Amino acid sequence: MAGIAVIHTKNLVSKNWKFNWMPRRTVALYTQGQSPEPRIREYFYYIDHEGMLFLDDAKMKNFTSCFKEKKFLKFFFSRLRFNETQRYEMFPYLSPCGRERNYIRCDDTPIVFTEHLKKDADGRTDHILTYAHGGPDLSIPFQPHKLYMHPQTGRVYHPAWPQVGGIGLVRSKLAIELSQRFVFSSDDKPPTHFHWDDTELELEHEWIKNCEKFIKKSES
Repeated sequence: MAGIAVIHTKNLVSKNWKFNWMPRRTVALYTQGQSPEPRIREYFYYIDHEGMLFLDDAKMKNFTSCFKEKKFLKFFFSRLRFNETQRYEMFPYLSPCGRERNYIRCDDTPIVFTEHLKKDADGRTDHILTYAHGGPDLSIPFQPHKLYMHPQTGRVYHPAWPQVGGIGLVRSKLAIELSQRFVFSSDDKPPTHFHWDDTELELEHEWIKNCEKFIKKSES
């Protein structure tokens, strides 16, 4: 894609980049498809809080402009990991695909759970959470006892896998559906239990201690 992408920022600081903090200014960061070295191409993506994937410099970010092709999404997210290239720190995740480096930033977490589905397998019914609007091909087992509601933002999270920080956001529509099953001990504290299959499950939050640093702490 031709042209230089820009990010509008009020507070941009980096020790590695050769520009200073510039309030309310526009800073050129990259060119889509740039080649920093022979036979290498770099692209830049953005994942919103609803789990939709976009080119980072897309002017309109909505369902019409997001990536929807299931094979591409499966390929892209199967390679998603932390960006350890020491390039583009504002893009903390990377999905390397052959000679392409796909840098990713996100509104909250790169994995956003978008649906709760039932899946029949070997004579039993399993509950799964799908992510990135990818359907059953992009899913993990649902662990209702490990749902976590952040006390400051009210956002709901579920465990993911270590390569992406161990945590994923639950999109707002699904979070509203699941929150109807939460049990609260008081109005000013997170839920303590979850109604599931005629059982009141105690919520386990030990797992969040190693993951909380990867999530958004407050609404902007």
